[in-house]
Parts: sequence; structure tokens; C-alpha cells
Amino acid sequence: MKPFLILQLRPETEAADDEFQAFLKFGKLQPDEVHRIRLDQADVPQGLDLADYSGVIVGGGPGCISDDPATKSEMDAKIEQACLALMPDIIRDDIPFMGCCYGIGILGHSLGAEISKERWGEVAGTADCEAVADDPLTEGLTGSWQAFVGHKEALQDLPEGAVHLVTSPTCRYQMIRYGQNVYATQFHPEADAAGFENRINIYKHKGYFPPEDADRLIAMCRASDVTVPEEILRRFVDRYRTA
Repeated sequence: MKPFLILQLRPETEAADDEFQAFLKFGKLQPDEVHRIRLDQADVPQGLDLADYSGVIVGGGPGCISDDPATKSEMDAKIEQACLALMPDIIRDDIPFMGCCYGIGILGHSLGAEISKERWGEVAGTADCEAVADDPLTEGLTGSWQAFVGHKEALQDLPEGAVHLVTSPTCRYQMIRYGQNVYATQFHPEADAAGFENRINIYKHKGYFPPEDADRLIAMCRASDVTVPEEILRRFVDRYRTA
């Protein structure tokens, strides 16, 4: 099969490795079925042809696309530009794409939508989500279900031409689709309770929540019932696997 291209944005090795293993586990992927690039350590190869891949998966990260460019670290700016450089081809050619958390900012920004901290930021924890449109990735997911979230910025309005797929009371745009194959989620489709506990500990001084709330948030994650998001990731992989 053609591999999936997995782009990771986390400069913290423990967080990046845990996220990568989660993509493999919940996507039911083998290591030889993916091409992993940690953008904090390597550039996207020159001449990379997206047609050589079954699809592109972009993980989360601590950067914010809406931050003032003058205040962004050199690393955050480098990672952001690497992702943005791929989006025109992905959007034009409707290449299978799953942007997770940070990925919805990358997609929304590329489509001309507003990404900001004005509304819809969510403290690390769970959100009660609901599918609001029919789609192969959300078919049959009725009622309310939980997903792991944690982000400072969010999509403020639906990009022109996009389809709104999932919502929640705390963040209106939890999942969208552009074209037939370009997806992005605000929630984390790859996260389970253990993985999110790990991220809470790693990022508790990064401004996502008061550090003293870490233990309470971890307890909430441990008590949660989060299974639907991983099903969405698995459906994406299954739909776009190509020989």
C-alpha cells in the first residue's frame, strides 16, 4: 500500500512519540505503512509528491497559527510554514487529509477563515460532541459522545465551501470537511486517557490551564468514556488505504 504521511509538530520528544504510537494504534497502522516526519527535527523533503501517499495526517502541537508572527518562536514559525506550504496542493487536488487540533487551524487559515482566541478555546479535558451532518467518517454516530480537547485558538466561522460535521457546546466547529476528502478536527481523534494525561503533565505550564488544575483534569480524563474519536480516525485510514 501507499504509506500515510504523518507530520508531527510537537518539539517535546515524549509527547511526539506518544502521539505517533497513538496514530498507529487507533488508526490500526503498522510502522511500515507510514512515513513519519517530525517537523521540529526535519524538513519536508524537496520534491515530495503527495500522490505517493494514501493520505496526510497532521498531529497537534503547542503553537498557535493566530499568534503575532513577531512573537512566534523560530521553531513554531518553521513548523507552521512547512504545513501551510502543503495545503494549496492538498486543497486543490482534494488529497485525503486529516488535521488534528492544530490541523483545523492550518486548514481554516488556508481557506481564508478566521482563526483566533476570541471564542471556542477549550481547557484540556473532554467535550460533549455531536455529529451534525452525514459523512462516511461520522455515519451512525448518533447522540452525544466525548472527545479529548485542549486548545487556545479555534475556527471562528465555517470556511466558504466547507461542511460542518461535528459540534459541541464549548466549541462550535469540532470537525469540518472541505471537498470530499479534506478533513480537520478540533478534538484529538488519536488520544486516549493515558495519552492525554501525559500531555497534561507535559504542557501544564504552557498556558492551556492553571497548573494547579492538572490533577483534577487528569482525574476527569481517567473517568471519561472516549471511544468515538478513535473510530473516526480508523474510518479515515480504512477509507483511504490504497494498494
